[in-house]
Amino acid sequence: MIEKIKKKILISVAIAGVFYLCFSIYADFDEVADAFAKFNWFLMPMLLSFSLINYFIRFLKWDYYIVLLKIPLKKIDSLSIFMSGLIMSITPGKFGEVLKSYLVKQVNGTSISKTAPIIFAERITDSVSLVLIVLIGAYAYNYGRVIAVSISIFFILLIYIMSHRKIALFILSQLEKINFLARHLKSIHNLYESSYVILRPLPLISMTILSLASWFFECFGYYLILINFNIDVNLLWASFSYAFATIIGAISMLPGGLGATEGSLTLLLVQKGSSTDLAVASTFIIRVVTLWFAVLVGIISVSFYQHRFGKVTTG
Repeated sequence: MIEKIKKKILISVAIAGVFYLCFSIYADFDEVADAFAKFNWFLMPMLLSFSLINYFIRFLKWDYYIVLLKIPLKKIDSLSIFMSGLIMSITPGKFGEVLKSYLVKQVNGTSISKTAPIIFAERITDSVSLVLIVLIGAYAYNYGRVIAVSISIFFILLIYIMSHRKIALFILSQLEKINFLARHLKSIHNLYESSYVILRPLPLISMTILSLASWFFECFGYYLILINFNIDVNLLWASFSYAFATIIGAISMLPGGLGATEGSLTLLLVQKGSSTDLAVASTFIIRVVTLWFAVLVGIISVSFYQHRFGKVTTG
């Protein structure tokens, strides 16, 4: 399984290399190189520490769901599994983090159908928190309102359906009529039961607030990068543009939002008045300290996991 993951990461790195090369050519490679020379690289430890804080806060959310679903898992093992899941940050919408469910099963035998909804809930609360940031920015800067409102309506309807048992069970009963899904009836019901528990109002609201706290550190890191390049922005605009680009990347369903996120960040900065070279350099740096650093942390964590529990299997 790990070999397949490594292959996918290498493919993603290759795709990213092509995208970044295109961005560099678009902005003029020499000018981008000069922009990197202007960056204060002593900021990197602080930026990476912000990303680590983001991961730890997200771990608290993951572990909260583990406890809520009464899954027997030691804190140290829970942390190891969560950090290992970061290796899948490069997958579309991060849904590849279902790897964590396989790791939990390998450690204590808990069925994947019971823990997989946690990944779903993580994405829901992350998305809701990002949409909240985007909504504020969309109305403050009169940009992307239609996208922000449309995504908000989608998540409101999704959460409403998931949190109302009668509606959800009716939909499931209709899905049972499909032969392929009928064969997986038990797993589907297990998925829903876990989803129902973790998407109730209190867990949903409290974990969305926690998501807001985690995203703040990445948004603040982006803000520091921008002001380091003397780009005239405030924290709200930096947070809005970063959240907006992240959502666009997720909607694109490209691995890690590659291309879509970078393109959105660069475009927003250029429209803000930044030079193209500074916009591209800022985008590269924030993606390194968020996306690619997460993948690196995941690779290291998987190595430690395999040292403790053996090779990762899907069985």
